[in-house]
Amino acid sequence: MDLDLIRRLSQPADTKVVLCVLDGLGGLQGPRGRTELEEANTRNLDRLAEGGCLGRTLPVGYGITPGSGPGHIALFGYDPLVYEIGRGALEGTGIGFELGPNDIAARGNLCDINAEGLVTDRRAGRLSTEVTTGVCEQLRQITLPGVEVFVEPVQDQRFVLVLRGEGLSDALTETDPQREGVSPIVATATSPEGERTAALVREWVEKARAMLGGRERGNGVLLRGWSGRPNMPPFPELWKLRAAAVTVYPMYRGVAKLCGMDSIEGAHTLDEQIALMKQHWDDYDFFFLHYKYTDTAGEDGDFRRKQEAISAFDDAVPALLALKPNVLVVTGDHSTPASMAAHSFHPVPLLLWGDLVRSDHVHQFSETNCAHGELGTFPAKEVMPLAFAHAGRLAKYGA
Repeated sequence: MDLDLIRRLSQPADTKVVLCVLDGLGGLQGPRGRTELEEANTRNLDRLAEGGCLGRTLPVGYGITPGSGPGHIALFGYDPLVYEIGRGALEGTGIGFELGPNDIAARGNLCDINAEGLVTDRRAGRLSTEVTTGVCEQLRQITLPGVEVFVEPVQDQRFVLVLRGEGLSDALTETDPQREGVSPIVATATSPEGERTAALVREWVEKARAMLGGRERGNGVLLRGWSGRPNMPPFPELWKLRAAAVTVYPMYRGVAKLCGMDSIEGAHTLDEQIALMKQHWDDYDFFFLHYKYTDTAGEDGDFRRKQEAISAFDDAVPALLALKPNVLVVTGDHSTPASMAAHSFHPVPLLLWGDLVRSDHVHQFSETNCAHGELGTFPAKEVMPLAFAHAGRLAKYGA
């Protein structure tokens, strides 16, 4: 959807919209020929499907595997090919680090590297946040010529590396190979502007490896998603409403805040997220609820655990409905099939329920049924216009 058109057509209304993003929701057939979603107990979501309509989204385009950043940016109505946000900016903003005009940031993972220099575990066994915080205190001792260096813990094995100085560029490669059994990538410039920055990153990585080399777990670092702070039209201004994000993981808080949403913080479980939504229900018109555990299980290649995570979300649907939203959207930012243990290019199931919905002939929330739903397969950037139109928040176009 064209954002200038949204500015013209969006209108205030006394309606509430909830977007529930089950991270990595889409899957592939498992041992019994059914996906994780199809194997899950989804009695409540299926009940919504009976009165709602189904479809599938393409986060970026046919055959394109999206990262979490583009996947969410698209769901919020922005073209991810126009508004490209690196993981570093998302993670940094998510933990409250204010990126300045001379900052570039990368999302970091503590990882395990063997004596041959190969990555054996990209997440170092998912180290606890407390351990990573201690490692970050060590890494802050590393200095680089001509720049300030910030190392901030995020959650589990994740951290943020920020370089601050004149003339820095995000035109450099990531060091994370995104798989095990290979060496980390050596940072190189992707344009002449990035040469100095790439040299600084190589120096920092070398010093970090020397500092952490004696550790049993988390003896290496992987960096990806180099970026500065993007310039995006604020979501609340575009849609003429009050918007809030209720997340557990900082990265998803970051993408919402970069889009101009408020962040309601303090939740550590899905039940606590819904309780916070209830507490702030009168303060906002739009709520973005993020649910991470489907993606975590998918990336771990754990079909059963992903199935169980979907079932656990389904158990919470009555509490969401008790809030009485006018429109409820349930979808994912991308697919993460357990059989691939990674993000994939497959279309993502979507359920739209609420006011003015024209129900279709399919009544179970699954990949197969979503392929035959009323909404068809469409770009994820059109989800918000659909949701807000059903909530009476888009005016007529033309005479």
